[in-house]
Amino acid sequence: MAWANQTFISDFILLGIFNHSPTHIFLFSLVLGTFIVAFMGNTSMILLINLDTQLHTPMYFLLSQLSLMDLMLICTTVPKMAFNYLSGSKSISVAGCATQIFFYISLLGCECFLLAVMAYDRYIAICHPLRYPSLMSPKICGLMTASSWILGSTDGVIDAVATFSFSYCGSREIAHFFCDFPSLLIISCNDTSTFEEVLFYCCIIMIVFPVAIIIASYTRVILAVIHMGSGEGRQKAFATCSSHLMVVGMYYGAALFMYMRPTSDHSPTVSVFYTILTPMLNPLIYSLRNKEVARAFMKVVGKGKSGQ
Repeated sequence: MAWANQTFISDFILLGIFNHSPTHIFLFSLVLGTFIVAFMGNTSMILLINLDTQLHTPMYFLLSQLSLMDLMLICTTVPKMAFNYLSGSKSISVAGCATQIFFYISLLGCECFLLAVMAYDRYIAICHPLRYPSLMSPKICGLMTASSWILGSTDGVIDAVATFSFSYCGSREIAHFFCDFPSLLIISCNDTSTFEEVLFYCCIIMIVFPVAIIIASYTRVILAVIHMGSGEGRQKAFATCSSHLMVVGMYYGAALFMYMRPTSDHSPTVSVFYTILTPMLNPLIYSLRNKEVARAFMKVVGKGKSGQ
């Protein structure tokens, strides 16, 4: 009972990364502006893909799921950070902390697997175009997407439950702007080394397995594109694939840099990149480099103007 009281009654304190100096006020405003752009960009992508029937294809369905994951990811961390900074409060309840860990880890895991599914989709579209309708039917596409959500959510449940199986009886100050479980493990009263070692190998599986699928898919894609006779077809294929590879590079680069290192070396500033900046860049990359998305946007804007 004492252990339960120590672990579950007191709130945690999020120390954050900003103070009220002029420089930090500017940086906070920049982060808040980035959040607004990311929120609007991902929401727009979801709406465009759902409203335009010409975008009702597996590729754009997967893209809408990526935007949904990015939208949920930024809403998991930034609003609480902004509220604490503006109100002067730094506390977060245990339930709120557990919720952040669950959604944060789940969504990162979901994106890992979804990016692999997106790479497989491009491989089938370019290397086996005649079999694409059967190999990427709505049912198969839906099953692969659901699997991404289920696998990511399972990882989130396991990490959240494991994190709160430890007691936190000393300082409850978290050196971060949200409840990131490595930052919690540092302040635990228990020896977490075994859990951290297991976690390291789980991260390898969660990251390396999807990356292997992505590398295999795009190796075949690049070879197929090189041998294309049509210059226009080659250019279109490279444009589509390069957008996805840019997103993959940003996402996995930040994830590898953050989670393949010891817990004590984790930096809150690195988290800003893949929790706020990457979700903002994803819709921009896909919209700016994709003529069909741009066409759908102009179509919606045109309807809006004609309706006025």
